[in-house]
Amino acid sequence: MQPTATVLVYSDDSNTREQVRLATGRRPAPDVPVVEFVECATPAAVLEQLDRGGIDVCVLDGEAVPMGGMGLCRQIKDEVFDCPPVLLLIGRPQDAWLATWSRAESAVTLPVEPVEFAAALASLLRERAVLNA
Repeated sequence: MQPTATVLVYSDDSNTREQVRLATGRRPAPDVPVVEFVECATPAAVLEQLDRGGIDVCVLDGEAVPMGGMGLCRQIKDEVFDCPPVLLLIGRPQDAWLATWSRAESAVTLPVEPVEFAAALASLLRERAVLNA
């Protein structure tokens, strides 16, 4: 297993990015690597980071402005080769169908509930590790 996992967090709201960091802690589960964060506040920064490579999971804020995480997720799934799995933060449970439309692998509601979020992130990190093995 790799020593660290890199998680890209996209939100225009610094409080949302902080919620993600706090819910994750050093690692979201004992059987996954320690997490390092790359924070992005704009869609352009997300695309730049994905072009550089090395991202294991993307966490995208579906409520971000001016481009929400759902639209950005759909775009990166179309444009980024070997796109990392995406955990989408959605405003309400009824928006889960939009997360499916965007092709996100997982979705949790805002505000971030730490146990639910950590479980979803750990699951995506495990799947990514299996694919990269």
